[in-house]
Amino acid sequence: MSKIIVIGSSNTDLAIKTDSIPEPGETVIGGKFMMTAGGKGANQAVAAARLGGDVAFVTKVGDDMFGDESRARYVKEGLPEKFLLVEKGTPSGMALITVDAKGENCIVVAPGANNTLSPADVDVVRGEIEAAEYLLMQFEVPMETVEHAAEIAAASGTKVILNPAPAAKLSEKLIANLYLVTPNRTECQLLSGLRIDSDEDARRAAARLMEMGARNVIITLGSRGSLVCTADGCTLVEACRVEAVDTTAAGDVFNGALCVALSEGRTLVEAARFASRASAISVTRMGAQSSIPYRAELER
Repeated sequence: MSKIIVIGSSNTDLAIKTDSIPEPGETVIGGKFMMTAGGKGANQAVAAARLGGDVAFVTKVGDDMFGDESRARYVKEGLPEKFLLVEKGTPSGMALITVDAKGENCIVVAPGANNTLSPADVDVVRGEIEAAEYLLMQFEVPMETVEHAAEIAAASGTKVILNPAPAAKLSEKLIANLYLVTPNRTECQLLSGLRIDSDEDARRAAARLMEMGARNVIITLGSRGSLVCTADGCTLVEACRVEAVDTTAAGDVFNGALCVALSEGRTLVEAARFASRASAISVTRMGAQSSIPYRAELER
């Protein structure tokens, strides 16, 4: 049984580096093109595996060449093949990504087989979820699937970590089952209903999420770092200073690394520091899974 279960999306990313992200109706000439593996769930699972986690990834791909390539790649990363499901007659998930000169990105996703990952699929891996220490999820698969998996995990004592991206409202049922929620600034504003313009605003927003039922909150604040909030108070963990090339998957690397550190017995603040180092390395490289570091790189 794996300590960490990741349930989520698998995509193939088509990315182009440009000087600027085009405005509506505008065409820009880009530079470097990359086709890489992506999807929030896959990014987080691969990050956890490369950083030394004992992890299994539950996902669904289509019966096409992109799905075949993805499954083979995940197995090579050490993720168990039996949880890499295939939906016949459906294309695999795809993402179109534009990255500007500052490393900021704009992403459009066609979910494909990700939309078919169902509560029934979760029931098949119920035993794995119940035996795990941590369950990590995001919102690129159906909400009902996320809620069902969280309910199973919470009932068995498995700690549920939710990265609420892309941004979406949380039901009372879901937030009550969360050990930890990890929104970025924009996502936290949507979830809490509070505008965040300062660290103090972020503290108030985190407190609101905890009042709603989440036991712990980590708000990722980009170059400011992350704000770790528990019942004992909030701690700002500063970001590592690097020159960003591409921020794609930085949040996913943070979440995967966070789970690994927690599974090794670190506190939330210690885990956030570990995750910050991992995500800092990732933004110095192009692509999603192509940017994810290995454990030896962090230790150096």
